[in-house]
Amino acid sequence: MKLAPSLTSTLHAQIGQALLAAGGWIGFERFMALALYTPGLGYYANDCAKFGAMPRGPGATAVGSDFVTAPELSPYFGRALARQVAQALQMSGSGEIWEFGAGSGALALQLLDALGPQVQRYHIVELSGTLAQRQRELLQRHLAKISWEQQLPAAIEGVVLGNEVLDAMPVTLLQRRAGTWRERGVALDLSAAADAGEPACGEDLQHGARFTWQDRATMLRPPIAIDGEHDYLSEIHPQAQAFIRSVAGALRNSARGGTALFIDYGFPEREYYHAQRHMGTLMCHRAHRMDADPLADVGLKDITAHVDFSAIALAAHQAGMALLGYTSQARFLMNCGLLELVGDGSIPERAMVQKLIHEHEMGELFKVIGFCTGEPWEAIGFAQGDRLHTL
Repeated sequence: MKLAPSLTSTLHAQIGQALLAAGGWIGFERFMALALYTPGLGYYANDCAKFGAMPRGPGATAVGSDFVTAPELSPYFGRALARQVAQALQMSGSGEIWEFGAGSGALALQLLDALGPQVQRYHIVELSGTLAQRQRELLQRHLAKISWEQQLPAAIEGVVLGNEVLDAMPVTLLQRRAGTWRERGVALDLSAAADAGEPACGEDLQHGARFTWQDRATMLRPPIAIDGEHDYLSEIHPQAQAFIRSVAGALRNSARGGTALFIDYGFPEREYYHAQRHMGTLMCHRAHRMDADPLADVGLKDITAHVDFSAIALAAHQAGMALLGYTSQARFLMNCGLLELVGDGSIPERAMVQKLIHEHEMGELFKVIGFCTGEPWEAIGFAQGDRLHTL
């Protein structure tokens, strides 16, 4: 479904009003939150289709889809993950799963089908009403077990899951130029509106005024020193760390506690803040194409940044959680028996599974991190190839 231009211009105007109210400048973290999550208008809150199939054929696009996640790519993703989830449910003595940002609902369906009676309640924490409705339609046969939540309660138990959730959390941008660190934010370029004779206020922010980058002095710094003296742009992740602390607190507040597993693309901090990664990781996705301009077409495209898994591990540890492991998606899925599961699959099914584990596809870029309440235990997903020592 194509987003109506009026909604796009309305979002542009609302962000413009926020800029004016803040004195003409907001940090990129707030801009990203508004672009993605403004109720009814932001990318994850509007009616555009986002998740879908891969484009077919040279130059083709997947209609109504901006990107594909692992559960849409192959049902064997959820079937393999289910083995780890089953072990984690057994360790906590709970039958509850909490999935954040369930997207199309494909992962929930795969897990519910695979785990059967082991799941007593499946909670989906979803901010988008449109996505929640899509999930309900897909999950019809499991509705008796599912509840939709809009926020994290004070106490939860069982297993927490987040597949490509952390990368969509707003980030703070830091720019080093001529040896000085500044926070990169967003301002209004009013020159076009002025040329057209339009005032920079009210509804006229829908026309002419453009968003532009503007840096300001800051005491913020990346978590480690960046070698060299060259200009450098990167991100830090205060919202993702705060989210992890909230999840950890909710798990620790329950009598049974539980386990959290997050799957996303990213690096440990020494790779994330490598001197050669001087342009950062911020990226936009639309119609299976990528661009690096989050200030254009707000509300029409996803804005993401890679995950600093060292920061995630530190936040969990500081919140009193034990780390279970950290490894590549490929190693995690193979540890969970992916190759055995797909052994009798068709050639097309096996081809899709290869995309989950090949280094040049999702296998190496995507990582899995797990933490739990109480003492750590031997999680099957991290049995071989654990990289905790790299965080």
